[in-house]
Amino acid sequence: MGNDWSGREGVCKFQVSFERRDDCLSADAIREIESWRRILHRLQLIGQSVDRYGGYGYGNISRRYRRDGIDGFIVTGTQTGGHPSLTTTHYALVTGWDPAANSVAARGAVPPSSEALTHGQIYRLDPEVQCVVHGHCPEIWERSDELGLLTTAPEALYGTVAMAAEVERLFYAARAVGSRVLVMGGHRDGVLSYGASPRQAVVALVETLALALAWPND
Repeated sequence: MGNDWSGREGVCKFQVSFERRDDCLSADAIREIESWRRILHRLQLIGQSVDRYGGYGYGNISRRYRRDGIDGFIVTGTQTGGHPSLTTTHYALVTGWDPAANSVAARGAVPPSSEALTHGQIYRLDPEVQCVVHGHCPEIWERSDELGLLTTAPEALYGTVAMAAEVERLFYAARAVGSRVLVMGGHRDGVLSYGASPRQAVVALVETLALALAWPND
């Protein structure tokens, strides 16, 4: 099916070619990524609250997937942020993506996260990246300048071609200074982290949160 949702937190802004299937992911395929996602949920970097973002779920995590002739990635499904833990029915398998065409192809029991296009852009830029996290963190977002974090342009909205282009613009600059965290200037509280493993991606985000929390209050 094709979808083009816009204007709200946590919904897709790209075209999705989605094949609904309940059998494309095994429990083993999500085991590691799910353990790290539970940590992110406990830290409220992924979640859902009636007091935030109009009550919509926020945050997602993905893991590169190379098997069975597929070169893609597993990502948490749209609007799954409120669940403390997920099963295979809450993840989607992205099998193709094209930032220039603003499109994503996926299969699973649930459509992919609204940030799947941005995740795919990072995987495209660096074959060594194995995990991408999109978290929501007011402390990091509001201290991005003080922390020296690279920030996407405010006019680049999440899940769009513009955001994918901004990520490409900043990705190599961040790597040159040893950073694995980008701030999404046009997406309130939005931050991205990535790494060669789920551990590396999540730890990069948590370490940055620690730095933000240690910053003196004005």
